[in-house]
Amino acid sequence: QVQLVESGGGLVQAGGSLRLSCAASGRTFSRYAMGWFRQAPGKEREFVAGISWRGGSTYYADSVKGRFTISRDNVENTVYLQMNSLKPEDTAVYYCAADAIWSYYSDYRSYDYWGQGTQVTVSS
Repeated sequence: QVQLVESGGGLVQAGGSLRLSCAASGRTFSRYAMGWFRQAPGKEREFVAGISWRGGSTYYADSVKGRFTISRDNVENTVYLQMNSLKPEDTAVYYCAADAIWSYYSDYRSYDYWGQGTQVTVSS
């Protein structure tokens, strides 16, 4: 089992940057592919970025491609989401998630474990 704790959210002006972190408990972090999702009020949870077990493959939603970067440190058991050039439409609660099989990296229903989320608010 994996427990995930996100941090790094906050309020930032449009054009600014934030770095989210997701710390995982346990010794099996490297057995899980990881994803970041977000959910704005009244909207469905949507895929933001995903990274494979050793970080060799990464995937991004079109809306964040070129602005966000996902990375992981399997020694520190942490996955990161560097967010640059933030826009008001990026405002949401951001969640990290772990998936052992990772057949559908962009489908939130395939992920096994979730963090509690961290709020990101981008002001115009």
